[in-house]
Amino acid sequence: MENKLDLLSLLEYVDPSYLDYQEWLNVGMALKQEGYTASDWEEWSKRDGQRYHPGECFKKWTTFEGNGITGATITQMAKENGWEPRAHREDRELDWNDEISISDDYVVIDKNWIEGQEISEPTQWNPVKELTTYLETLFEASENVGYVVSTWQNDEGKHLPTKGNWDRTAGELIQALNESNGDIGSVLGDYNPEAGAWIRFNPLDGNGVKNDNVTEFRYALVESDTMDLEKQNAIMRELELPIAALVYSGKKSIHAIVKIDAANYDEYRKRVDYLYNVCKKNGLNIDNQNRNPSRLSRMPGVERNGKKQFIIDTNIGKPNWAEWNEWIEGINDDLPDPESLTDYWDHMPQLAPPLIEGVLRQGHKMLMAGPSKAGKSFALIELSIGIAEGAKWLGWQCTQGKVLYVNLELDRASALHRFKDVYQSLGLQPNNISNIDIWNLRGKSVPMDKLAPKLIRRAQKKNYIAVIIDPIYKVLTGDENSADQMAHFTNQFDKIATELGSSVIYCHHHSKGTQGNKKSMDRASGSGVFARDPDALIDLVELEITDALIKQQEGAAACSIYANAIRQANFDYFDEHVGIDDQQSVSQMNMHAKRILDPERLKQIESEITKAVQSIRVRSAWRVEGTLREYPKFQPVNMWFQYPVHKVDDTGFLKDIQPEGDGPAWKKNFEKKKKSPSDIKKEQNESLELAFEACSIEDTITLEGIAEYLGVTERTVRNRIKNHGGYRIVNGEVEKKPNKK
Repeated sequence: MENKLDLLSLLEYVDPSYLDYQEWLNVGMALKQEGYTASDWEEWSKRDGQRYHPGECFKKWTTFEGNGITGATITQMAKENGWEPRAHREDRELDWNDEISISDDYVVIDKNWIEGQEISEPTQWNPVKELTTYLETLFEASENVGYVVSTWQNDEGKHLPTKGNWDRTAGELIQALNESNGDIGSVLGDYNPEAGAWIRFNPLDGNGVKNDNVTEFRYALVESDTMDLEKQNAIMRELELPIAALVYSGKKSIHAIVKIDAANYDEYRKRVDYLYNVCKKNGLNIDNQNRNPSRLSRMPGVERNGKKQFIIDTNIGKPNWAEWNEWIEGINDDLPDPESLTDYWDHMPQLAPPLIEGVLRQGHKMLMAGPSKAGKSFALIELSIGIAEGAKWLGWQCTQGKVLYVNLELDRASALHRFKDVYQSLGLQPNNISNIDIWNLRGKSVPMDKLAPKLIRRAQKKNYIAVIIDPIYKVLTGDENSADQMAHFTNQFDKIATELGSSVIYCHHHSKGTQGNKKSMDRASGSGVFARDPDALIDLVELEITDALIKQQEGAAACSIYANAIRQANFDYFDEHVGIDDQQSVSQMNMHAKRILDPERLKQIESEITKAVQSIRVRSAWRVEGTLREYPKFQPVNMWFQYPVHKVDDTGFLKDIQPEGDGPAWKKNFEKKKKSPSDIKKEQNESLELAFEACSIEDTITLEGIAEYLGVTERTVRNRIKNHGGYRIVNGEVEKKPNKK
């Protein structure tokens, strides 16, 4: 019965002597529930020599009915003592919390060619020196030490350790041993010379010997009892294991007490798994039952069936875990070898094809940076559609292919609606919507270093040519102003690009303050790594549109609508009576319209003009600049953001308009000094009105939203609203005051 074998093997990780009475009963109940026999429970219980009573398991067994305790209880106990269900991991889909296992390449030595290294007994046997050296090497004087000298015998006659002692410190033991005249039995108690004695290699809290009683997760035990002693010794040394003490067990194995230096139990388990994996790959047949931090190891300075348990060596190999780990990783790195340019001079490798013509190649990375309200998410949706349809994006031609849009911010329904709205506003037919996959992760996002492997697994066979991640602040790990932490963060994008062969495109916000006088590379918030890591940086900076320019745009739109309507109604009249100067005047065009159009048609035209004027007032103007690694620098692209899409300005209207805050500092300071209080108030009122209109594209206009748009504090916005007089704040939302009748 396969399940039975599995559960009994799990009990190898659970020592009954560590359990309280109820926990021991729970094991019996679980075994009965899963179809085991009382003999199975009895055989396992014998390992607790102090509390085991023959026949007790069979008496309790008959009382276990309908208790609801299952084999999961044993599974959990085994997990708490170091067991991990490795054999099942490849047979199921990994979930959010799984990690990709370490590489299979951690091979340092070939066990078939390594020569054994002999060990020899001490020429002068000094039990006290053996044990005090061990204690001084592994423990601080104030730390409690667990040790066992008493044993019990199972039915096979094997001597097994009891719980032992844990109430004395290393300092107390060392002092007592030095005063013992060489008799360690007078300090620890007499041990059975047939069985030897044991000691725990991690310090305890003085209250017990479970994993919970371990105070420092400092060491782990590496032992192999299925190979020659000489080869064990040689492999451990060749692996440069950071060994604090190397002890001969008095029988078939060497016990290596290896420095783990873990901060907590979770880190201890991960490091021991890593250590055991490396050892196994290099020929050490590790005993997996030795994973526990409270595990017993052989005590040096005692005899076992006529052979001595002694220290072979101390403090060998690498000095600590960190250096050993770095050494192992360095030996087995997957970095390519250096190449000679002469080998490729006449046969250059083919460049990656473009993804965005003149901007980004396939398999490369791109960052879009911009302030709030720039419509960055809409721009990335437009890019997704451009790639899917093989259309243009902000004037650049896109290569057609499959794209994955990782949505970290919007709820699922909003994201889907937004794609449809953008399609319709762009005037594109959804001929290739099968090329767009959306991964909705709002409320489920994880840090980027955890997200990257999960993304790679899901996208491995999808043949995406682009992965778009929006926005990255949702998966940002570490301090965004720390260069090394952000380098680690952006390395995750490299992993995705390398593993999938697709471009990785993501967006980030600007730093606070005006951006016009900065270079495009210096506008993104946080460390300069953000700007210097991607192969293409696309930066959006807002253009300052004055009231006069807005009025000009409104007039031009109105004149154009009037002109089209007049042409349609009476082309001859338009050709003979509407001059070029008239076409630039709203009042003149209105006069001509009234002459030609009937009242109903005139009413329709004026309604169209009202809508056009409103759309002009709420749209914002932007300049796209860039820093490219693979292509020459492009000329800035000017565009309008008119919810929900960006439209390139083909008229040249925005060409000469300067970004917000542009110009040298001395000039800005000088101009600021020249302004009168009334001028300043007027500008503040105008900027508040513009912010209110710009924020009106959202469902609600909040104090926070206006403050973010203006780049000022909420307190400043409150003051400007008070001074303006035309707005009010109700429950954090900003609204126009009703007109007084």
